[in-house]
Amino acid sequence: MRRSVWVAFLSAALVVAGSGLIALTATGAFDRSDSKKQVATVPAPATSVRTKTAPVPPEPTAAPTTVPTAAATPARPATPAQPVTPQRPSRSAGPTAAALRATKYVFPIGGCRADASQSHHDYPASDIFADRGCRFVSPVDGRVDEVTRVDSWDKKTNVGRDRGGLSVSVVGVDGVRYYGSHLSAIGAGVEPGLVVKAGQVLGLTGNTGSAQVTPPHLHFGISWPTAPGHWWIRRGAVAPQSFLNAWHEGRQLSPVALVGKVRRAYGVDRGCRAYC
Repeated sequence: MRRSVWVAFLSAALVVAGSGLIALTATGAFDRSDSKKQVATVPAPATSVRTKTAPVPPEPTAAPTTVPTAAATPARPATPAQPVTPQRPSRSAGPTAAALRATKYVFPIGGCRADASQSHHDYPASDIFADRGCRFVSPVDGRVDEVTRVDSWDKKTNVGRDRGGLSVSVVGVDGVRYYGSHLSAIGAGVEPGLVVKAGQVLGLTGNTGSAQVTPPHLHFGISWPTAPGHWWIRRGAVAPQSFLNAWHEGRQLSPVALVGKVRRAYGVDRGCRAYC
């Protein structure tokens, strides 16, 4: 009896003890160290937290490429306008003495026999007789002054401005004008303003104009420059014979001094004075 009671008692004690162990385990009294490890290794539950995303600043725009320009000059204050005093056109000083000494002159007919008249009717000039088609050349370095390419002469009217027929005039580097007319042809490109050299061909001898009733010849005149159309000066104002004779012989003789003297004596130009 006692032994069975004792066994029952021990069994009950074991049951009670086991229950306590189970209860302590349930409360985590023996699992503290393990629980710490478990807490450390178990990830925290994920939470979704909405945050405001900062706006992304726009990418800087590249500055436009520009071509460097010169810096603008600051504007200056306006200067009061000054009264303008009209001025007379200044006269050219003319060629220097050294330039005149260096000027070369040639006879105005090239490549043909030519005979210059030692006088002329009504006004100073020379008729240089030569075969038709001989070369009329510039007697000096200079610039073409006036050119007439149309023969307008009519023997019924015999107007002075038309008597020359085809013609070319040159103003030389010496300031003197040289004129040749009655040409049968004028060189291509021979126009006012053309720079020419002494001996350069300007045209060919012939009998245009009033020379239609005479043998072919070159009418040659020397004068001072004038405004266009002053044919009564252009045709000849200074006797050219002494200069033509010198150039024909290869001697250099300048008409500058004589032209200046005759120009001063001529005075005011009021138009044609003889054989108009």
